[in-house]
Amino acid sequence: MDEDLISKKDLLEETGISYGQLYRWKRKNLIPENWFIRKSTFTGQETFFPRARILERIARIQSMKENLSLDELAKMFSPGGGKLAGREEIIKRGIASEYVMNFYLEQTNTAEHSFSFEEILMVYILEKLLHAGEINIEEGKMILRLLQATNGKAIYTDETQLWIIRKLGISSCFLANKAEEIVFEKDTKVVAKIDFMHVSEELKINFL
Repeated sequence: MDEDLISKKDLLEETGISYGQLYRWKRKNLIPENWFIRKSTFTGQETFFPRARILERIARIQSMKENLSLDELAKMFSPGGGKLAGREEIIKRGIASEYVMNFYLEQTNTAEHSFSFEEILMVYILEKLLHAGEINIEEGKMILRLLQATNGKAIYTDETQLWIIRKLGISSCFLANKAEEIVFEKDTKVVAKIDFMHVSEELKINFL
């Protein structure tokens, strides 16, 4: 199933931005190149965008551009990057509780150090899921094993989501591209779905 698209003409009308602004934001990497989709129509070649993602991104840019430069916004919207932080700072800033921080250290068998943005994001995701009661401890371990197996590569893309599912009390998790249509067996429950780009932006805006 194709993702719902919006034409460039409709996008400019709906958001009130100009052609120049749109392509300036593209040049500054505020809007990913692969969101500009060329398709043949009865009038010739036209540019389309993934509707939900482009509208959300433009709304975020418009709400934040008064306080941040375009370069700062580009860093905000990039999947990786961000500042390093130690264990105590992560807890103090409210990124994760002491319990989740200790759980992460124990499960990854690592000593305290200056954590990279990718590590902080993994801790933040665990905190969100465990604090909300969406997953249990064993599922937290399973998620950490999956994320570690990717060596952080999944976090560097704006196309990837983490899915946690459960059927008959048995849990599983996997990474999937947003553009994919996923069909589950009957009685499979989607426990949680994490969009790496969204939580990355959330972490940078609120804490880093």
